[in-house]
Order: sequence, then C-alpha cells, then structure tokens
Amino acid sequence: MRITVLGAGSWGTTVASLVAKRHATTLWARSPSIALEINENATNESYLPGFSLPRELTATPDLEQSVVAAQLLVVAVPSHAFRHTLEEAKAHIHPWIPVVSLTKGFEQGSLLRMTQVIGDVLPGHPAVALTGPNIAREIMEGSAAASVIATPDLAVASAVQQVLGRGMFRLYTNHDVVGCEVGGALKNVVAIACGIAQGLSVGDNTRAAVMTRGLAELTRLGQAMGGEAPTFAGLAGMGDLIATCVSPHSRNRHVGEQLGRGRPLAEIMGEMTMVAEGISAAKTAYALAERYQVEMPVCSEIYRVVTGEASASQTYRGLRLPAGHESLPG
Repeated sequence: MRITVLGAGSWGTTVASLVAKRHATTLWARSPSIALEINENATNESYLPGFSLPRELTATPDLEQSVVAAQLLVVAVPSHAFRHTLEEAKAHIHPWIPVVSLTKGFEQGSLLRMTQVIGDVLPGHPAVALTGPNIAREIMEGSAAASVIATPDLAVASAVQQVLGRGMFRLYTNHDVVGCEVGGALKNVVAIACGIAQGLSVGDNTRAAVMTRGLAELTRLGQAMGGEAPTFAGLAGMGDLIATCVSPHSRNRHVGEQLGRGRPLAEIMGEMTMVAEGISAAKTAYALAERYQVEMPVCSEIYRVVTGEASASQTYRGLRLPAGHESLPG
C-alpha cells in the first residue's frame, strides 16, 4: 500500500510515522526545510521536538510528487487550508482512492464538515474521518490510544482500519460521520472554556461542570444536524473531549488557560506554531446553533471571548448557568 499524508504538523507526522514501517509512506510538508529535516535527520523539531521518526518515512515539499502514486490519501492540514490543498492536488490524485481527514474543524463560511469538503472537491472518492482522543506526543511515546474511522460504507471503514491501525493505536469503525466530525471539531471550543477555568483557578468542580454541560451542547447540536446521540458518549465525543480538556499538551486548553490569565488572544496565537482549531470552531458553533435553533450557552460564551465581546473573567461569570433539569443531551 502506498500512502500519502498531506500536512507535516504534529498529528500528520505522527500518523505518517505509525504507518511508515508497514507501508510506503510519503509525507507532504509545505515547508521545504521541514521536508529536508525529516529526510536527513528523521526528526521534525518544529512540531514533534525530541522524537525520532522512522527512517522509512519520506517527505517532500512537492505536492504533485507526493500524491501521484498514492493508493490512500490522508489529509492533516488545518481546516482553513483544507479545500485549497485538495484543489491543488486534485489533478494528480488517482480516481476512487479513499481520502481520510485527520482535521477536526469546519470550513469557514460554508460551515461544511471536512468529509463534505472532500466530497465537494473530489466527488467519487470515499470520504473518511479519523477522529478521537489522540494526543500526538503520547502516541509517539508508544502509549496506548484509540480512535474512530467514520464513513457510511463500513467495508471502506474496515479496509482503512486495517491499513492505519498499528500496535497500541487501536481503531474502531463507526457509520455516524456527522456525529464523529461534530464531536471532534466542537470539543475544541469546550476545551478553551475548560482552559479558562484553569487559568482563573476556579477549581475542578467548575471544569467538570463545563465539560459535562459542553458535552450536552455538542450532543444537542449533533443530533439536530443528523448525528446519533450514542456517538457523543464514545471515543469521538466524550473521549476526545476529556483528552482535549485535561491534557497539558492540548493547544485549545492552552489558549483558554492563557486567556484566563488575562493575556490577549492575538499575543497567545502569535507564540504558537500550531493551529488551535477551537478559535474558528467557536464562530462555527455560534453560527450552527443559530441555524439549527439549538441553545449552546458554553460555546456562545467562548464565541464572545474570541470575537472580543467579553473577557475571560466575564465569560466565567457567564458560564454559571441557571439550574434546570439535568439530562443528556438536554
């Protein structure tokens, strides 16, 4: 199997490293210097400092060269670059090969999920989402992890599962693509809220409340969009939410924590080499909540922060929600 991974960030490089020992794997890096470093030193210090990559892994900054022989295409670029990257690669991709999205986000403006963007740009290609509680550094360290392969065609899901699953990285299949992608994208917004609580030192009780009520919001919206409630109790929902909200390696939690300490968002983002998808996802969540008429108070408060309408400390006061009947997803 010849596999191409587009995007040499932490998660794209990790997935490429996992499969490189069993399959001929090419990693496309937009930066020529990163591609050179991977080929010569078997490292990617910009995104995975301190880790050695498999010598079998080949990197290139040439997009055409990376995809022309691929039998499976994995896309790990940020959501804002997703469509453009696929459009540039489109003419060189073999017909009908599966395209797997590692990106947890929505397209700004259209509010399309990433598999919908794949279907729009590459019609006829099976579109697959890989999502779950996956902290790249921990997987590179060899820690056990599980994720979900989501696509309506479970035969395709099973085939991708066999190709990408390896060792301590276990993959499960799921037909609920909507639920998996909504959970994977919008949990980043809740992670920012949890980070704010951490930065303000308001306690674990508050963080637990924000996580739980945030999950209820994601479930309500996911169901309104056509997803299934049980998905949000699994790896692509609660599992991913917990990992992103509690891990010190989480970019979105980090953003929230720094906001809670009073730092400006522009300053925080200026220091980061990787994209915190929760910033744009907060705006998407707000738009989707309006479109589907779903109440999402936690996500709405984070929207106010990232748009400059409120400070983090004001948001914390806003997250003290009125009491009501406790139910999931209500």
